Amino acid sequence: MTTSSEKPTDVWLVEDNVMFGLGVQRVVNSLAGMTCGGNFTSVEAAFAALDGTAAPDVILLDVQLPGMDGIEALGSFKVLAPDARIIILTVFDDADKIFRAVCAGASGYVLKSAGIDQIGAAIKQVMAGGAPMTPEVARKVLDAFARIETISENQESPDDYHLTDRELAILRLMADGLLKKEIAAHMEISIHTVSTHLRRVYCKLHVNTNTGAVAKALREGII
Repeated sequence: MTTSSEKPTDVWLVEDNVMFGLGVQRVVNSLAGMTCGGNFTSVEAAFAALDGTAAPDVILLDVQLPGMDGIEALGSFKVLAPDARIIILTVFDDADKIFRAVCAGASGYVLKSAGIDQIGAAIKQVMAGGAPMTPEVARKVLDAFARIETISENQESPDDYHLTDRELAILRLMADGLLKKEIAAHMEISIHTVSTHLRRVYCKLHVNTNTGAVAKALREGII
């Protein structure tokens, strides 16, 4: 239960289907500890709102939008709202779109067909450090990784990133879907220590998110 001293999770929605957007906004506002402070029909409108306004904690972002599409907008959102977790919320389960979104910094990818009621769970999961994906999406991501060729001779080898054994172990547990607190319990270390190792992993792999780190590690055969 949220107390008066706790700040609710602020969620923004970028969705051009007005009826669906209102349904999502209503559900988010009904959940304890959450509020949908912004509902926009284009990324351009969301960008304008970020000018002089505090960034939200989570952005639910559609892919097919008027003007710039959601995947194109990911990079700009990461600059304008670097701490915001971005969940792609879409009807598209195309493997290429999913892969592009994950590599561009999306924290999760949820199909609209999963149902409005599952969106709240995805928000809670991403705020806890997870990377929510519906089962259908997860299968397509794994299939996409499986089709990627092994590292070519002109790519950096895993050794070039200088990841420690513990950093590699944390990456493998992240790839298995464990959250920070679960990784900490599994490795018998503190959550703070896990976060410290993850920051080093991000720096070494030149990524900014859990999903980006796992995507690169799988793509390049690091784990």
